[in-house]
Amino acid sequence: MSLPYRTLTPDFAVSPQLQPADMQALADAGFKSVIINRPDGEGGAEQPLSADVLSAAREAGLDARYQPVVSGSITEADVVEFARILRTLPAPVLAFCRTGGRCTKLFESAHDLGKL
Repeated sequence: MSLPYRTLTPDFAVSPQLQPADMQALADAGFKSVIINRPDGEGGAEQPLSADVLSAAREAGLDARYQPVVSGSITEADVVEFARILRTLPAPVLAFCRTGGRCTKLFESAHDLGKL
């Protein structure tokens, strides 16, 4: 299975929405951690619940965190929390949301603020 992720640095990548079934492939690809930035219910009934993705990630041996961030409404507090989470996780880390754009914005903003 080919995962649709984009590498931003050797230790960080972003992806559009992933499923619980993708977590083992993520681990097999060498990732150690995953961050979910998409709030539950944002995509309707077709979007998997974060609890299900977190459970599958942990079963695959990944460290996993859920930090829901509303698209188009990223706050400085969101950026600071994202940076804090990212600094605590083993790398490489993959973060995902609907398209990967929100995660990219969080990462870039954390760098701009000097938090990473």
